[in-house]
Amino acid sequence: MTLWNGSFPFYPGASECFPFDTTQAVIVSVFLSILATFIIILPGIRGRGQLFWFLRVVMGLFVGAVVLTVQFTRDWETGWVTANTSYKSFSHAVVNVNVGLHIGLAGVNVTLVGNPVNQVNETINYNEHFAWSFKADYDRSYGEGLEKGLPSPILYVAEKFTTQSPCSMHMQYRISSHYTSLTLWMAFCTWLISILLFSMPILLYGGCMLLLTAVLMLSSLLFFTARNTLKCPILFGPASLNTDYGGSFWLTLATGLLCLLLGLGVIILNSMQPEKLKLVFNLDEGKEEEEERWDKSCLPAEPSSSAQDVLMVPLGELCEVTATQL
Repeated sequence: MTLWNGSFPFYPGASECFPFDTTQAVIVSVFLSILATFIIILPGIRGRGQLFWFLRVVMGLFVGAVVLTVQFTRDWETGWVTANTSYKSFSHAVVNVNVGLHIGLAGVNVTLVGNPVNQVNETINYNEHFAWSFKADYDRSYGEGLEKGLPSPILYVAEKFTTQSPCSMHMQYRISSHYTSLTLWMAFCTWLISILLFSMPILLYGGCMLLLTAVLMLSSLLFFTARNTLKCPILFGPASLNTDYGGSFWLTLATGLLCLLLGLGVIILNSMQPEKLKLVFNLDEGKEEEEERWDKSCLPAEPSSSAQDVLMVPLGELCEVTATQL
């Protein structure tokens, strides 16, 4: 490489800090807007079912938002390490940095933050994403990082996930991530069907679909953790970068268990105490109001002292009855 203005021609600027994906912001905004709409119409729900109706809306929107959002998050596995390491190739400068590895369903994020941020006359604050989705080429992304002259710690971590790496981590993580993503999309579809069945209302089948949603979400975790090879060590001198399951993994697990409990609860109540289940879904209250209106409309008319009294039955039936005085 040649010098440019007395310095190495490395990547001139740092990428932004770790990451708040705009896709996640859009999804959260949409579901919050739907929730706000339901809160506006909440006062129109009368009787005891107002609280149950609100809880059903919140639970349903929460499950849908989680299933859709974790598709695009980048913290299924996370790890950090603080180490003294070389900063760039062809340079003897050693910096103290925090190196982070964040694994998602669509790829890997590697972050590099200086400690302090300003060292060797530069701002060390990098975040680089290397994608392995169906339309992405991980090796090509890694090659572009080499061409840009990314710092050595980022390239060292990213190299562990290339197809040519002896660690064989690329195939393991990519296949498990693809199956996890597919299973979560299926869970999103079953969640939509359960919402539709509960609104019809067909409670038993809605509970079954909610139970199927839970099974698919828990199965996605099994796909993500199913790997045949051990993790390749990522060493920075004596320090080792180890990863553990991140927030998206535990959020998916908690939501799956919640759907499991709710689905089982609906099925058990439907078979043992259907009256209480109908109360939760505001079915008994509507029936009682209808029966009350029916009773009021069918009250008998008071008898008259005239020779011939006319009684009208107010049920839409034009029926005239005559009574003769004895």
